[in-house]
This record gives sequence, C-alpha cells and structure tokens, in this order.
Amino acid sequence: MAWRARVFVTPKEGILDPQGKAVEHSLHTLGYPEVTDVRIGKVVDLHLADVSRDSAQTRVREMCERLLANGVIEDFTFTIDEAS
Repeated sequence: MAWRARVFVTPKEGILDPQGKAVEHSLHTLGYPEVTDVRIGKVVDLHLADVSRDSAQTRVREMCERLLANGVIEDFTFTIDEAS
C-alpha cells in the first residue's frame, strides 16, 4: 500500500518567530489590523510505498523527531492518507 503524509512543522508557543512578526507587521501596514500572532512554519509532503498504515505513521513520526522538526523549538503534526 502507498501513502501520502503531510507534515506540518511550526515554532513552539513562546518561541520567537521573527518571520511571523514581519508578516504580521506587513499585514497591519496593508490594512489588516485584525491579524494577530502570525506563526510561519513549513509543510513537508512525503510519499511512502509498500508499508502498512501503522508502519507509515510510526516511520513518519520517527522522521519528524530525527530530522524534519527541531524538537527544542518546533512542534509537528502530520496526516496520512492513501496515495492515489
């Protein structure tokens, strides 16, 4: 079975996000004062072949913990869907 995983990596709460602050300031300048607490993260799409769903979940979690997210300053979540 083949799976598509989408990993979302974001700065942890309380961690300074200078890029998010710059975007927030720019949005205010453009006339969007209602925007608050902008956080910039990254999305990583992975395709996994020939593994079970349980194995895919375990492997993606390992990838996040070992490489894709810095556990000290970043959080991650992910979804796994059947690849089409």
